[in-house]
Amino acid sequence: FAELHAAVPGLPLASSRVLPGIVLRRDFAAYCPADGEMRALLVTEPLRPALTGPGVEFVVDSEGQYQASLRWITRRIETLMKRLQSNNVKLLLSGAKQEEVVIYYAKLYGVSVVECLSSEEMAFISEITGVSPYVPFGDNMDREITETAVVTFCQPLLLVSKRCVHIGFSSVCAFQPHCLILCGPVDGVNEQHAAALQEAFTMLQQLFKAVDQ
Repeated sequence: FAELHAAVPGLPLASSRVLPGIVLRRDFAAYCPADGEMRALLVTEPLRPALTGPGVEFVVDSEGQYQASLRWITRRIETLMKRLQSNNVKLLLSGAKQEEVVIYYAKLYGVSVVECLSSEEMAFISEITGVSPYVPFGDNMDREITETAVVTFCQPLLLVSKRCVHIGFSSVCAFQPHCLILCGPVDGVNEQHAAALQEAFTMLQQLFKAVDQ
């Protein structure tokens, strides 16, 4: 229920509505409008390759070597974004904050980015899409991209002054997620309504479970 409702204070209750898909309560780090069916890639870590790993010391003898290392990182990121573009991946959903160089090349190759998703949100998206996060092996970013989620739409959503991300997924199960936009004059009223609705849904779950048995 936490991932399927958004409380919006400052509006009358009559403004409440149900939207298809899910609403992520954060703004795009990069937004590239796209029409039609597209693909989304889930990641849980920064995509910028590290110059060194745990327990490994990175030594450069000159400014030239350091700049060459940075150019290598830039080429790796650009190559990955080209691969995403060629696989019709237009949305990157990240549990980590991505660095500016990643955002730059995402915009350049038409990939929208939503970052800093919670572990609960990432797990929920994985559950409804059946897709596991992409994990490159160390500095090897040439790993084949085999798991991507089908996205039917992806657009900004403004809830009063809060910029959000509204996404429609093609679910792999009978469950088709919808998000409740719950409006009320103040936070306290919204919390009461949300608690009452959650209790009602819990009661319905128990009722249908008893019927099934």
